[in-house]
This record gives sequence, C-alpha cells and structure tokens, in this order.
Amino acid sequence: MTIHEQLAANLKDAMRAKDKPQINVIRQIESEVTLEKTADGFDGEVDDDLYMKVIAAYVKKMKKAQGEFEAAGERGAEQAAKLAYEVDYLSQWLPEEVGEDETRSIVRDAMAELGVADPKEMGRVIGHIMRSHNELDGGLVNRLVREELGA
Repeated sequence: MTIHEQLAANLKDAMRAKDKPQINVIRQIESEVTLEKTADGFDGEVDDDLYMKVIAAYVKKMKKAQGEFEAAGERGAEQAAKLAYEVDYLSQWLPEEVGEDETRSIVRDAMAELGVADPKEMGRVIGHIMRSHNELDGGLVNRLVREELGA
C-alpha cells in the first residue's frame, strides 16, 4: 500500500471518527504534494519518494515552529502541542534517523573515499554524503564534517 493510499484510508477513518487534528494534517500533506507536483520544473512521478520528501520537509518546518512556540511559553503551548501531534503522526512515514556514531562513521568513510583533509573542501564532502544518504540530518553531518576537518 503506497503512502498516498494509506493517507487516503486514514483520512476516511478520521472523517468518520471526526478526528479534526488527523484530518487537518493529512489534508495539509496532500496540499503540499499538490504544490510540489504543480511547481515549475517538476517532471517526476507522484510516488512514495515524493511523499516522503514532502513529509520530511513539512516535519522539519513543524519541528522548528514547535520549538518557537515552546519558547513562547504558555502562550504557545497549545499550538506547540498541535505541532507535536503532527510531527508524531507523520513520523511513521519517515525513515528512521541514523545515530551520531553511525553518521560519524559515514563521514569518515566519505572523507577517506574522497581523499579530503582540507577544511576548504567541506562542501564537497557534505554534498557527497547527502546525495547518497538522504536519511541523515544535514545539520549533524555539517557539524561532524567540521569536527573531522578541524574547521
């Protein structure tokens, strides 16, 4: 069952149960996918990869917003809880995040493969890693490459 089919089935169930938060998050993802596929230059297929890409980008935005609402204290608590639900619900379709130790190993392997020891070539290493390991956290990769190169 594709992600689109799962979301459609979940939307039906949520509508029957009158589960507003779930209805809203599913509709938002469908809207984001529609925006992506109608954007200029889109020539791919609407498949699980597209849905995963859209969900990952949306979750990243929601995590950032959640942190901002939590920083607002009591005024943002309700909105932060709503965003936490959305992130939690959508995380079932995201690949599991790789830990820091495994990421460090990937960084070291990439640096050895490319023969990089100069901090000026940091971008080349990060680009190489992110092209082949899109499940990694870009911020973590950046930090680890900086540490390894002593930048």
